[in-house]
Amino acid sequence: MSRKLFGTDGVRGTANTYPMTADLALRLGAAAGRYFGNDGANGHRVVIGKDTRLSGYMFENALTAGLTSTGMNVLLLGPVPTPAVGMLTTTMRADLGIMISASHNPHHDNGIKFFGPDGFKLSDAAEAEIEALLEGDPAYAPADRIGRAKRIDDGRFRYAERVKSTFPAGKHLTGLKVVIDCANGAAYRVAPEVLWELGAEVIPVGVAPNGRNINEKCGSTSPALAAETIVAHGADMGICLDGDADRVMILDETGKVADGDQIMALMATRWAAEGRLNHGTLVATVMSNLGLERFLQGKGLRLERTAVGDRYVVERMRKGGFNLGGEQSGHIVMTDYATTGDGLLAGLQFLAAMVETGRKASELARNFETVPQMLKNVRYGAGQDPLASKTVKDAIAAAEADLVGKGRLLIRKSGTEPLVRVMAECEDAGLLARVVDGIVAEVAAAS
Repeated sequence: MSRKLFGTDGVRGTANTYPMTADLALRLGAAAGRYFGNDGANGHRVVIGKDTRLSGYMFENALTAGLTSTGMNVLLLGPVPTPAVGMLTTTMRADLGIMISASHNPHHDNGIKFFGPDGFKLSDAAEAEIEALLEGDPAYAPADRIGRAKRIDDGRFRYAERVKSTFPAGKHLTGLKVVIDCANGAAYRVAPEVLWELGAEVIPVGVAPNGRNINEKCGSTSPALAAETIVAHGADMGICLDGDADRVMILDETGKVADGDQIMALMATRWAAEGRLNHGTLVATVMSNLGLERFLQGKGLRLERTAVGDRYVVERMRKGGFNLGGEQSGHIVMTDYATTGDGLLAGLQFLAAMVETGRKASELARNFETVPQMLKNVRYGAGQDPLASKTVKDAIAAAEADLVGKGRLLIRKSGTEPLVRVMAECEDAGLLARVVDGIVAEVAAAS
């Protein structure tokens, strides 16, 4: 059974444009309610969190209407990070968790992500079954069995205590000055609170959401503001989260950025030295730099690659019994602590390394030399498939031939936007640029 609505991270699109309409959200809520409450019993629960987008109110209400119409009881968390929804789905014994967010996308986009009762994102198969139910009878509950909705006011505090519990016992952040950029998103309150409670001097940015400024010139995809703030205040490091706080970029004391690959390299070697890196393996996607793979091999460790998307990283981790994985983009998954990527938790792990080693952020954030990598995106129109073009296929084949023994090429469609992503790695900068630009030109011409 194939999926049409769901991408690599739930349903996503421009708010008030199909599929991200209130009508679709209501029907999707009813379909999910039918899927998870199909035994006809009353008392099934779903927790719903959201980020700070203006459209979040609309989708929260629409999903609630759909879910309660099938007898599901809804627990509304308000603005909380995506990993908090995963955690609270399990601790509140819910059948389903939903996060309303388009992650790092601009405010006019939104998305709906589903978590199962185990706190992990739903499988492709489960999402396909929910999609199929959209076309059928919504199976509304009798009037006396309609579900209830209730606001949960302490969700972020429950999440904060869980995150703090992962920091080494007896250690604190006293004496460290930390910039935290919350991208005007879901963690705008909880992240600064956690760092302050652990003893840090906190300099917050991106903590004034207005419904339209999420990820706007701030956060993990725009770290310049945090970098400037670090230098201006003489901070020891910075943590840049995205709109729903499931990804992170770490900045050192000079404002230089360390991406997910560098963070995973640090964590993998530390965990391996402590004997807690399961099977000596890190799980990452095909986007992770070749330099990371070579670095791990030099340490006697192994890198397993998956398709792009943190859901696929987590699926491989669970299947293989691995406990550390993530993406170059900053999703860091630690299944000993969380069911999905958690930017704040990863930031605390980096801070723990600083505290325990006494080393500067710049010393911990440069673990390997990256192989030159170039990534360019090409937007295409509705109904188009530029990768099916013969000229594009020929350009890709020629590029692959040029890179044999010198590097690697990855061409893929985004799972969340109408983009073709063209990525190559090669130590010959001239060849790298020629390969990527040549394919980009052909994809653009076919779009």
